[in-house]
Amino acid sequence: MPGALPRLSPKAVGLLAALVTVLIWTAFIVVARASADPARAPTLTTYDIVFARLLGAGLVLLPLGWWLTQTQRLQLREAGQLPRAGSMWGFSPLPLHITVLTGMFGGILYGLCAYSGFAFAPAAHASVLLPGSLPLWTALLAVGVLGERISASRVLGLLCIVAGDLLVGGASLLHAFDGSGVWRGDLLFILAAFSWSCYSVLVRKYSMPAVHATTAITVFAFMVYVPAYAALVWSGIVPGHVFTAPLRDVLWQMLMQGVASVVVSGISFNMMIRTFGPVRSTMLTAVVPGLSALSAALVLNEALPWNVLTGLALVTLGIVFGVRQAAGAKR
Repeated sequence: MPGALPRLSPKAVGLLAALVTVLIWTAFIVVARASADPARAPTLTTYDIVFARLLGAGLVLLPLGWWLTQTQRLQLREAGQLPRAGSMWGFSPLPLHITVLTGMFGGILYGLCAYSGFAFAPAAHASVLLPGSLPLWTALLAVGVLGERISASRVLGLLCIVAGDLLVGGASLLHAFDGSGVWRGDLLFILAAFSWSCYSVLVRKYSMPAVHATTAITVFAFMVYVPAYAALVWSGIVPGHVFTAPLRDVLWQMLMQGVASVVVSGISFNMMIRTFGPVRSTMLTAVVPGLSALSAALVLNEALPWNVLTGLALVTLGIVFGVRQAAGAKR
């Protein structure tokens, strides 16, 4: 057809998805720290931010989930089969057990751990321990869940990542009893990375389409967290500010943390997994630790002590080394 745009190859689509994911993840770390840092007198609590994140994403993805489920059911009816596709009252396009599993790890646990971590630890720590820990946890889970093997060269890359994590998190633990709460943030970042790795491996295990997976985790997290948290805040049990804070602050978090970080990067991340696999996908985010730490230093005036800089270097080296070995294995 004359004038038609050329179709991108699967590899090109995967690389484009990686670029989008990297940019949004970098912005996510900087914005989340700026929004949750107690020293900046935030108008929203970390639990408020999770609420806004899920509300913003839900407004986009719940209607999409309904449409996807109804389309699947129509196709089943036309094929003479029972229209039992989807779950969560027709809003999730995936079966209930998959929706619950992925939604718990990729939706609720990740959000709660990550945003709570930003209230204790600086963005540079998140740069190392969030995207930096993903290849480690994903590789270990892929061995146990998917039966994948880790080559000796990739083990070397993972050891670099562990060393970088220990330089950052270990240094924080040394100050655990002097009143510093940074170690709490580091631990929460590691738990958040583990939760997201569980989700990414489940995506590969069940061969979930990118849009379906992102929609399913949002539907589950939205239906569980949003009404429960709203009720707790309205009753005064939880001191949330989501209903009293300036509307512009809530809308900004809905847009940045919900639409961008969940909808856009969620779909792009899943496209990466389907193209490159879970281990290599997390390794393709090699520039996120350094880029986000540098951005935080420039935008938030956060310090970059020697242990964080060395940890960043080791984590980035381990990720890049893993990417090179994975690419070489494909040749």
